[in-house]
Order: sequence, then C-alpha cells, then structure tokens
Amino acid sequence: MTSLSTSPSSAPSALSAPIVLFDLDGTLTDSAPGIHAGFRHALATIGQPEPTDEMIDAVIGPPMIDTFRSMGLDEDVVQQAIAAYFERYDSVGWAENAVFDGIEKVLIDARDSGRRLAVATSKSERFAIRILEHFELAHYFEFIGGASDDGSRRAKSDVIAHSLRNLGVAAAEGATPDVLMVGDRDHDVLGAAHWGIPAVFVEWGYGFPAEAERAHTTAETVAHLGKLLDAAA
Repeated sequence: MTSLSTSPSSAPSALSAPIVLFDLDGTLTDSAPGIHAGFRHALATIGQPEPTDEMIDAVIGPPMIDTFRSMGLDEDVVQQAIAAYFERYDSVGWAENAVFDGIEKVLIDARDSGRRLAVATSKSERFAIRILEHFELAHYFEFIGGASDDGSRRAKSDVIAHSLRNLGVAAAEGATPDVLMVGDRDHDVLGAAHWGIPAVFVEWGYGFPAEAERAHTTAETVAHLGKLLDAAA
C-alpha cells in the first residue's frame, strides 16, 4: 500500500477538492465496541452461534442488513436480527464509541482552508447525527448524510449522492468533479468511484489492505491525513 509521496495516481488536484466527504465508522470514530456487541446480541437473539473473528472483522462498514442476508438467513430471521441489533444499539451501542485522536484538528484545518465538509455513512442517518452531536463534531459539517431507516437508501453510492444533493451538487455517474471521499472500507472507495470521485483510504479503520487498491492514495494515520489535505489546500 502506498502513500501520497510514492503513488503516481494520487495527483495533488485530486486531493485539493473543495468538497470533502467523510465516512463515520472507522474514519471519524472508533465505533467497533458498540457494533460488535450489537452484532453478537442479534445473533444470540436468533439462536445463531457466536460469530467467528473473521465475521466480526468484516461487520463494520457495510449496511448491517446486508451482513445478515449474506449469512443465508431467511428474511423473517434477518428482520428479527436487525430489530435486535438496533434495539441494543439505540439504547447503549451508539455511545460505545470514541473519536479518533486528532480527527477534530483535521476537520478544523480542512474547514478553515475553505473546504466544505459533509458526512456520507452507511450508518442510519439519525444515529450518525446523534453520534456527531454527542461528540460535538456535528457543527463542522454542512450536512450529515447516512442510510435511510426504511432501507431505500443504503448503498454507499446512493448515500454519497444524497449528501452531495444536500450540498447543492448533482452527482454524475463516472464524472463528479471537485469532490473527495475519505473512508476506511472498499465500499467507500467503490461507492465514490461510481461517481468518478477519488478516495483516500485510511489505514486506522476496519478495512483490509487489499481494499485500498482503487483508492487514489492512503493515509497511514490521522496526522498523515491532515498533512495530505493541508499540502493540497
């Protein structure tokens, strides 16, 4: 995996975009404890065995309903699992979370450089707003976009288009200029690529190295991300 200093694909112009979209889980906050506990609770509720480490490692990022469906469960069981997951998450899981060290400085510096900031997360939009307000980060963003509770908007590409629309920007398939995505999973990278948006893959999150293959560049640490954005401002 390469960083900006060695990657020819990460042209400065890609990183100087005036609009920056941030993923939430694994990018801005370390939400693993609450999500993992909720996943285990849901599986126990529907009588499934304790998840493997591999399942636990992969659960953060994609919509939770897609994770349960990928297990080959009947749809009524999937709905039971989702209900159990969100029952716990709504009560305590959302707060089993912490902001990654240095993130607030990155947001301050990016905003002060004149960039417009927004969130595009596969997490339910209402939870994303609640979490960012709880950590007093919401005011850095012009818009906090997430998945809809009715499931009609859960693909990352759809969430990205939703966030951009609320910034007054129309996403165009394969060609949406002046936007940069920052995230930690391949669905962040691929969702952005659908609209022709370059992505910074962050290494402190929950993704695996191979997921960065289509990213324009990677950020090894939060401080490194700040340097990449500052250098391109």
